[in-house]
Amino acid sequence: MARTLSGRSRVTVLPLLHTWPDQYDVIAYATTGDFGQTAVIGRLSVPRLPDVALMDIAARHQPTRVYGSSGGSAFAEACWLICVGWSGRSVPKPRTREFHAASWSVELDRTTELKQPMYGHDRLHVGGFTLDDPRLMDQALAVLPARATVS
Repeated sequence: MARTLSGRSRVTVLPLLHTWPDQYDVIAYATTGDFGQTAVIGRLSVPRLPDVALMDIAARHQPTRVYGSSGGSAFAEACWLICVGWSGRSVPKPRTREFHAASWSVELDRTTELKQPMYGHDRLHVGGFTLDDPRLMDQALAVLPARATVS
């Protein structure tokens, strides 16, 4: 049974182009912990898109070329995902949505302890992300480009 984590924080929602030219997902980036030291990256469920594991997407982008490897602990993949969320917040694209003090929950797929702090984080939780407010969830799903495909 999957563990669920919940929180209330700033949430950045952005479209993620993961397979060129038109396969997208919608991800959310939040933080938790006293100083935001834990990153939370989650995939929002989009009914017309297949479920794709975020760590698999990260692995396909060859993150070990940038972050190195720690022998199979998914360190590089976690760093790549944190970078996507952090940079999506730092330099938002036009479709990015920012929700301040939003309540959320994530059904955890994986937690990765980082071997060194990355983008201000020492841990990453990855899983299925939901905003508790249905109106915010509708706005979040609207970041998906119309040209996104289902294959």
